[in-house]
Amino acid sequence: MLPKYTIEYGIQFKRSSPTYHFSTDDPVSCEEFLTELLERGFHIIEIKHEGVGISRPDFDRMVKSAASMLASRHLCASLRIKPEEERFRFGFAA
Repeated sequence: MLPKYTIEYGIQFKRSSPTYHFSTDDPVSCEEFLTELLERGFHIIEIKHEGVGISRPDFDRMVKSAASMLASRHLCASLRIKPEEERFRFGFAA
């Protein structure tokens, strides 16, 4: 059985860039993993849903959502505010 979501990502080294895969059936954990990839600067190659690469607009939507979560997390930590206050003041998704 194919996992619902598969993320193909890479780590850039000087001589090579190996490709890795992360698979899950949970859309929330998929988005959280994308957030971690963005945080660490890894190369996001492709996102697949049920074995098929998702469209460019869906890819962009998922990455944008993960970036919003990352921005929210950093604002909360840096300003020492709760997610509710961050959402009211800045409007990122928590």
